[in-house]
Amino acid sequence: MTAEGSSAARAAHAGAWFGATLPVVELSIEIFPPKTPEASERLWRNLTLFAAARPRFISVTCGAGGSGQDGTFPLVLAVRDRFGLPVAAHLTCAAASCAGVDAIARAYWDNGIRHIVALRGDPPTVGERYEPRADGYAYASDLVAGLRRIGEFEISVGCYPEVHPEAGGALADLENLKRKVDAGATRLIAQYCFDTERILRFRDALAIAGIEAEFVPGIMPIHSFSQVRRFSNACGASIPAWLDDLFAGVDEKSQLHAMLAASVAVEQCRRLAAEGLSKLHVYALNRAELPQALLRLLGISVPVPAAA
Repeated sequence: MTAEGSSAARAAHAGAWFGATLPVVELSIEIFPPKTPEASERLWRNLTLFAAARPRFISVTCGAGGSGQDGTFPLVLAVRDRFGLPVAAHLTCAAASCAGVDAIARAYWDNGIRHIVALRGDPPTVGERYEPRADGYAYASDLVAGLRRIGEFEISVGCYPEVHPEAGGALADLENLKRKVDAGATRLIAQYCFDTERILRFRDALAIAGIEAEFVPGIMPIHSFSQVRRFSNACGASIPAWLDDLFAGVDEKSQLHAMLAASVAVEQCRRLAAEGLSKLHVYALNRAELPQALLRLLGISVPVPAAA
């Protein structure tokens, strides 16, 4: 099929996807270590809801140094032990030595954690230009290769449908992604992108470039539109004009905001599933309300939480 034919088919399908028979959608869910006792209590309550949906895995983020001292390591083990779910530990290398990164990787291996999300990470100082440490893994591809030397980890890496903000362009970004896959990465977890057509074009670009690792689009439930705007400004994700217009003037604490947010997320998930991308990664932000609505709208059975 030509690019023009593919686009035409997508356009013809766009108005008819809702209610169509779709492949079973499989979700992975990303959380982060809570910083207060109250936040911890909420997270564990929400994790019970997430676990009931039997996600493919739960991933746990970490700080730039990837040391696990921010609570990542104990949370990874606790989620695995309490729920018996596959758990992926984020590991970054931007602010640590090779020896330090290897030590935490070995600790994960020794404790039975076999899935790592390998990321370069951000510089220790916000806004600072990234400079590789002389004694560290310079880039995520180097980290992936280092992990392969330690054990037969399942290794996921990040990718950017809208191009990494530090990349020299789309081609350079794809070349860097190919280096990560060639080093041993087996899954590509995408930064969220609200432009579904762009995600599909990126999927096609991966195929053309011969990058065969599993591609998993990222889904960002909009708990707070202003918060998502801040996130997007920081990571280079765009806010389409239609999305800006949709939430314009809407009170973030209102039922309307929640209804719009659920509609945006489920529409994107169902469209991606209709295009063959039925494995998706949800950036839950430790909250269950919208992810739970998303799961139910996608036909995934989850319990209804008790009233507070």
